[in-house]
This record gives sequence, structure tokens and C-alpha cells, in this order.
Amino acid sequence: QVQLVESGGGLVQAGGSLRLSCAASGRTFSRNTMGWFRQAPGKEREFVAAITWSGSSTSYANSVKGRFTISRDNAKNTVYLQMNSLKSEDTAVYYCAVGTDRLLVPGNRAYEYAYWGQGTQVTVSS
Repeated sequence: QVQLVESGGGLVQAGGSLRLSCAASGRTFSRNTMGWFRQAPGKEREFVAAITWSGSSTSYANSVKGRFTISRDNAKNTVYLQMNSLKSEDTAVYYCAVGTDRLLVPGNRAYEYAYWGQGTQVTVSS
């Protein structure tokens, strides 16, 4: 059974940093694109960042570019999201996701991802 477990969320002041982790179990995803999405109250789920299996290619939403960094450790089946210079508008539930076996690029569409975690809350106070 595939399971994705996010951790690292919490409450932080604006300008602060958090590092999210997502550990996958149940199968190896070393050949899959992995990504992060987020959903704020009353809003649609939106793409944040993605990384290909080798880590050679990444993509970011414009709203987080230059502040967030996605990385992965295939030996640990884990993907990370380093979030710096956090803003109140970054407040949301953050979800990690694993791309389908056919997704070879850092896609930004939710339908390109086959497995999802339960989410971790990030709250940025202004």
C-alpha cells in the first residue's frame, strides 16, 4: 500500500522559514517525478513545485520562485520543500504528490500525479 507522509509544517512568522518533508512508502519512486501542491481555505488546490526523478529538472509556481526550493533523496524515497521568506499568502495545507510513471517532466497539473499525501498545515502570521 502506497503511503505519503508529510511533515515539517507549523506556525511561523512572516519572513521565516520552514522545511517540509514527504516520505513515501509502499513502493520505490526513484524514477517518478514528485511535486508539492497547496490549498488555502476557500481556494482551489494549486501547484507549488516539482522535481524530476534525477533532480536535474525542477519547476516552480511564479508565486514561490526564488523563495522555495524542492529537492529529493531517492535513497530515502523522500522529497523536500525548503520554504524561505514566507509570506502570509503562503498559508495553506501543503500536499506532496508522486507523478504517474509516464510523467517525465516536472508537471504542474494535479491530474499528472497519481499518489497524494494527507497534507501538512503551514500557517504564516503577519
